[in-house]
Amino acid sequence: MKLGIEGKWALVCAASKGLGKGCARALVEEGVNVVVTARGDEALQATAAELRALQRGEVRAVAGDITTPEGRAAALAACPQVDILVNNAGGPPPGDFRDWDRDAWIRALDANMLTPIELIKATIDPMAARGFGRIVNITSGAVKAPIDTLGLSNGARSGLTGFVAGVARSGVAAKGVTINGLLPGAFDTDRLRSGTQTASNKSGQPFDVLWQRRMKAIPAQRFGTADEFGAVCAFLCSMQAGYITGQNILLDGGAYPGTF
Repeated sequence: MKLGIEGKWALVCAASKGLGKGCARALVEEGVNVVVTARGDEALQATAAELRALQRGEVRAVAGDITTPEGRAAALAACPQVDILVNNAGGPPPGDFRDWDRDAWIRALDANMLTPIELIKATIDPMAARGFGRIVNITSGAVKAPIDTLGLSNGARSGLTGFVAGVARSGVAAKGVTINGLLPGAFDTDRLRSGTQTASNKSGQPFDVLWQRRMKAIPAQRFGTADEFGAVCAFLCSMQAGYITGQNILLDGGAYPGTF
């Protein structure tokens, strides 16, 4: 299937590794020109080199903290026009809500709610004026099934989800702009591995035991891959997905047990 987005420009946040990188790769493979951003310059430049090797679209790399006005300005300045925006950020740390002070909440909200809103605000009206725009927010399966130790993430990402639900159904929907959420479950990423290692260190149980236990709890009997996550993102950004907006697509191998 030709997705019809060749030559478009995309800004993909937190794209140096993991799910963000998978989304950037899928878009480049479709001939999209991509600006990738992340805080770590070394990993970002390595990813940019990989994407350029695909020889499909132009790739620009901007290192910086997207949660700051300066970081957002630099990323936006590198993109001639943002036709596709993929909002992404690492999740806040787990813990007990009794231990989180106001600063911890502000950091979580800045990264996982307020920064995506600022980027949407900066790009949505030009998208509407051109008659095409795709905004994809990478959130978490915890938006549908909250995890008790991830309260910071539950709160911030749910706030973004509620905000987007209204904006997606506003006047921009009639002007070719869609906004959707991608909700990952367990994917084989550095973040999942580091979290499993932390759990292993705390419990004294071997990493492999915890890894296999988590995997076997998923009906698909495996973890997801960044490439298949990216493929779904690319489809949501396609011309064919113009009638999908305000939705939250769960990718978790069947782990969520509900119907809705």
